[in-house]
Amino acid sequence: MSRLLPTLTAPGAPAFAIIRREQEPTLDVLIGDVVDVDRLADIPLDGAEVLTLVPFRQVRERGYVAHDDGAPLRCLIVRDRETLSVDAAITALPPHPAAIGDLSVDIPDDEYAAIVRRVIDDEIGHGEGANFVIRRDFTGTTDVPTREALLGWLRALLEFERGAYWTFAISTPGVSLVGATPERHVSSIGGVVSMNPISGTFRHPAGGATGDDLVAFLTDVKEREELFMVVDEELKMMSAVCPNGGRMRGPFLKRMSRLTHTEYLLEGHSDLDVRQVLRLTMFAPTVTGSPMQNACTVIARHETTARGYYAGVLARFTPTDAGYDVDAPILIRTAFVDDAGHVRVSAGATLVRHSKPESEVAETWTKASGVLTAIGAIPRADASAAGSSAEAHDDPRVAPLLAARNHDLAPFWSTAQASRPSKDADVLVVDNEDEFTTMLAHQLHHLGYRARVVPWHEAPTEASEALVVFGPGPGDPRDESDPRVARLRELVSARLAQGRPALAVCLSHQVLSDLAGLPIEPLPAPRQGQQHVIDVFGEQAAIGFYNTFAARGENGSTTPELALEIASDPETGIVHALRGAKIASVQGHLESVLSPDGLTVLERLVDGVLTD
Repeated sequence: MSRLLPTLTAPGAPAFAIIRREQEPTLDVLIGDVVDVDRLADIPLDGAEVLTLVPFRQVRERGYVAHDDGAPLRCLIVRDRETLSVDAAITALPPHPAAIGDLSVDIPDDEYAAIVRRVIDDEIGHGEGANFVIRRDFTGTTDVPTREALLGWLRALLEFERGAYWTFAISTPGVSLVGATPERHVSSIGGVVSMNPISGTFRHPAGGATGDDLVAFLTDVKEREELFMVVDEELKMMSAVCPNGGRMRGPFLKRMSRLTHTEYLLEGHSDLDVRQVLRLTMFAPTVTGSPMQNACTVIARHETTARGYYAGVLARFTPTDAGYDVDAPILIRTAFVDDAGHVRVSAGATLVRHSKPESEVAETWTKASGVLTAIGAIPRADASAAGSSAEAHDDPRVAPLLAARNHDLAPFWSTAQASRPSKDADVLVVDNEDEFTTMLAHQLHHLGYRARVVPWHEAPTEASEALVVFGPGPGDPRDESDPRVARLRELVSARLAQGRPALAVCLSHQVLSDLAGLPIEPLPAPRQGQQHVIDVFGEQAAIGFYNTFAARGENGSTTPELALEIASDPETGIVHALRGAKIASVQGHLESVLSPDGLTVLERLVDGVLTD
């Protein structure tokens, strides 16, 4: 018998949370007091267990753009709890979930398809990033009191949804939610930090999936590249919070009731306060896009309303002998309900250069359908059209296809590597609003250098470091009205004038190419999240690319200005790299998981500019 569950709907009952973690046979019932705070650093970790609702607008703590709806950073300070078997909890919960009426969607299918086209053309097509997640909201109403509705919906999710990382229901004054999220964003348990990037969506077809269906999904270029892009983005975050970066395991399949995702697990070690770990990883690229900072700006342009808690996190802080652990899943596949009975389920699709508008429209419906069915907004008979996929997952072709995805990835991020001897040299890495710079800094540390990252607007014109690495970033390198591009031109020009060692990457490579007199042009199709084998001054290298613009010049020739040697594609003239006295540049991302030869090329280029 449950001691707490029967009390949750009584008049004046305290705020509560019910949480089941993936595959555990038990769930926790927590009750406590609500405290709202302003910043993540203010979360009161004073010895009690704390459950925190982090709204999307909190990303402004990182200096990023977000619509502000005033959604509170809400903490439940736990003062009582019990653990129940899942079976016992299901028996105690209301047997019939409250029905939802007036189901509608804020953005009709044709309008959402038009947004997809605009994002591909106007954002990805103009170099603003590799991928972006734009949401739509499914709404309805219920006449059932909020707490009773939450508990009934929770029972339905526990009974019918599978594969969720957390299944939960939370009730606080004015803010209530229930859901089954598939994805851990970040956890820090005993100093081990884990992130779980999930991307690529296989919608189970009517009648169930066959092995051929799943094989087609696993060999789809769009789905594969989509996953690699989010892995890159979360490795940036891991490199920011873990001194030794993150190590990648997988890929795995994440099977749920109506769809299957592909996923990796990233792990590293950190001594940071768990609140700082959470702040430095706001928020998952799987619900925003990449690069993260510009993705937030793009979201604000294309979403006209605030996200509330959608795409934020639910963070559980647990006291330990050493301090606190944190486990924080992403708030997706979740229904939000207010005290007036208004219900909202948000879902978004990851838009990449390959996206087909009609497929992304369907993906939002599929992602929302599990929760919509559980809360009674979609009849279960209708939802059953997406049948079981168990047979497909047992197909003998699946495991080899998953394993093959790692064959062309950088081993640096999947295997432990001994650090090189110290070079006793300092490196300044200039961040141009793309945190690939944290991965670059980590690789430079591995090579024996002392590297630090500074944002473009704080970078000194005359840096004292032995080497300056000018990093990548979004945008048009020709747009001198962009303060970031204008400042980057100043910084690169100043370093050239000083005749001191420098390396320029991606956007900075394009700026250097422009200063060297080469034409900069948009590519016929963006190369976002693509791997190419290129010739870098006589040596073949497999490198990952994230660019929409490129310089053009004849391979083996020198630039009109600065007399830099050009390494370019002999057929297209697309410039891969430049080098000269104490200066080098590369268009590709040597630090990317898509660059198996990246570390070798980075070491060769750095050695070259430092020994000239």
